[in-house]
Amino acid sequence: MIGTVVNIILVAVGSILGLILRKGIPEDISKMIMVGLGLFTCVLGVRMGIQMERPLVVILSVILGGVCGELLHIEEFLGSIGERLKRLVKRQGETSFAQGFVFASLLFCVGPMTILGSIQAGLQNKPELLFIKSLMDGVSSIILASAMGMGVIFSAATVLVIQGGLTLLARQFSFLTNPAYLNDFTGVGGIMIFAIGLKLLNIKIIKVANLLPSLLIVILVAFIATLI
Repeated sequence: MIGTVVNIILVAVGSILGLILRKGIPEDISKMIMVGLGLFTCVLGVRMGIQMERPLVVILSVILGGVCGELLHIEEFLGSIGERLKRLVKRQGETSFAQGFVFASLLFCVGPMTILGSIQAGLQNKPELLFIKSLMDGVSSIILASAMGMGVIFSAATVLVIQGGLTLLARQFSFLTNPAYLNDFTGVGGIMIFAIGLKLLNIKIIKVANLLPSLLIVILVAFIATLI
C-alpha cells in the first residue's frame, strides 16, 4: 500500500499548493489555465481512446453504461456529495467544487497506470509504477486545484478507495492486465476523459459521471467477446 499512500500524500500536497497559488492568479489567467487544461484533457482522452482493440465492445459499453448512469442518477448523487463536502469545509463560493472532485477522481483513477501499478504492487510488491503515477498526479493536482478549487483535494479519498482496493485485491483483478481487457477498458476511460475536456472548454455539457458504469460493463462485454 506504500504506493497508494504516497499517491494520496502528493495529491493532497499538490492540491494545497494549487489552492495557495490560486489566490494570486488573476481571473483572465485562471480562465486561460482552464482552456489549456481542457485542451490537454481532450488530447489525453484521444490518446487513451485509440488504444481500444474492439470499437464495437467500447461503444456498446459506453452506451449501456450511460443508460445505467442516467437511470441511477450518478451525476446528481456525486454532485450532492460535492455539495455536502463544500458545506463541510465552508467553501460556499466555489461553484466548481463538485466538478473538481469528479474530474480529479476520474483523472487520477481511470487509466492503465492505475490498474497495472496497483496489480504490480499487490502481486509483486513493486510500487515503482505507482510512484511514477504519484508524481504525475501531484503535479496535475497543483494545476487542477489552482483552476478548480477545493474539490480536487477530496479526490485523494477516491484514490484511496479505488487504487488501494485494487492493490489489496490484486490477485482477483490480475486478469485486467490482459490486453483483451486492458486496451478496451482504457479506451472507455479515454472517451470519458475526452468528454471532460469538452466540458472544461464549455463546448458541450456532458454528465460524465453517468458514464462510470461503462468501466464495469466493458469488462463484462470484453469477457463475452472473448467467448464468441
